[in-house]
Amino acid sequence: MGKYSDLLLRVLVGQSDANIPFTEIRHLLIGLGFHERIKGDHHIFTKAGVEEIINLQPLGSKAKSYQVKQVRNTIVRYKLGDEDV
Repeated sequence: MGKYSDLLLRVLVGQSDANIPFTEIRHLLIGLGFHERIKGDHHIFTKAGVEEIINLQPLGSKAKSYQVKQVRNTIVRYKLGDEDV
């Protein structure tokens, strides 16, 4: 679980949004209790108690930086990751 704690910290710090691997951010969201639905290259994440729907698309092997920012804002807003990851 240390790997995802490190990734959570990297996402929260926000200094490397363009260098977050897409597969890792997917696994982070799943580890935080989100449910994933895939339609084409859209990975749609929902979670009970979270209003936002997170829609991720890969940019090569990386996540898009503005989508990483949306993930960060959702994690902070709902105080996710304190005990989940």
